[in-house]
Amino acid sequence: MKKRSLLRQLLTATILLALSLFLLVQGWFFVQVWYLRDHNPASTAYMRERLALIHAVNPRAKLDYQWIRYAQIAPVAKRAVVASEDDRFMDHWGFDFTGIQDAIEKNLAEGEFAAGGSTISQQLARNLFLSPSKTIWRKGEEALITVMLETALGKRRILTLYLNVVEWGNLIYGIEAASRYYFHKPASQLTAHESAFLAAMLPNPRFYQDNPLSRGLQVRIRAIEHRMNLTQTPN
Repeated sequence: MKKRSLLRQLLTATILLALSLFLLVQGWFFVQVWYLRDHNPASTAYMRERLALIHAVNPRAKLDYQWIRYAQIAPVAKRAVVASEDDRFMDHWGFDFTGIQDAIEKNLAEGEFAAGGSTISQQLARNLFLSPSKTIWRKGEEALITVMLETALGKRRILTLYLNVVEWGNLIYGIEAASRYYFHKPASQLTAHESAFLAAMLPNPRFYQDNPLSRGLQVRIRAIEHRMNLTQTPN
């Protein structure tokens, strides 16, 4: 009986310790999210991981990353990115269940993982804090951080962060760096076609950086151009 009682106490202590550690980690993430309400990130988890990988072969490599305000981004660029990545961005609270269902159906039809269904908020959660690995733990943590982002920041701040930190090529992060790299102009001056080009790159930016004339990219550009004028973005 004493042995069973001891085992029960050890099990209870282990569960309480695991729960405490879980809550501590979530609290740390929430503090980081709250900090982003009025502070801009110097870098993200994705940036740091990619830079460390490049440093293994080129220690002098640097991030091409320049923060700009939401008002400094051309409205057509905002619409193009939302049309490309999350055209129901303004209507959901971080999870687009219709998009997830569409992605599952597409993947089943094509017999491979061809579409993800992640929202801009989910992508931002990954970029800011997590790794590209596709584990159950990472997906669960991504979901929790997504709820934190939607609760603490709101749509305008989420889109501002996303446009400034998302990858647009090898060590190219944010729409200002992308606009200057590909079009030699600030993001405030992007045209509708240029915006659609950048938005179309997002699913595979390093590949499209090296293959800007690929058929797949051109198809995506045309599709985004048809949808972007109907897309809503935060004021």
